[in-house]
Amino acid sequence: MKLVQLIVALALTTTGAAFAAENHGHDPKPLHGGVVVEVKDIEYELIAKPDSMQLYLRDHGKPIDVSKATAKLTLLTRMDKQEVGLKPAGDKLEAKGSFKIAANTKVMVLFSQPGKSSTARFVLK
Repeated sequence: MKLVQLIVALALTTTGAAFAAENHGHDPKPLHGGVVVEVKDIEYELIAKPDSMQLYLRDHGKPIDVSKATAKLTLLTRMDKQEVGLKPAGDKLEAKGSFKIAANTKVMVLFSQPGKSSTARFVLK
């Protein structure tokens, strides 16, 4: 019985190590006060306010050039759906306007650069 427990403990330990290696041993931290998700080594940081939306992107901690990029956000708040286009604004993508956001708003991001695109999902707090 103790051998089985030892094998299970070793399996759990190596599984945790593999997960940590895949996650690069870090949790993405917000640098601009937003919500961060990491998808395929790219960190997406979304700052969602009732009057503005901002999206910052980092590749292994280094800012991604967004000067030729765009993003489309789909906001799902309770029964409301809103689509928002983001355009380059310095080191981020941004939109100004009136946005329906609340706790538990789900946000789907479609990020596009010439030759590639990616998606990320957020749940606002």
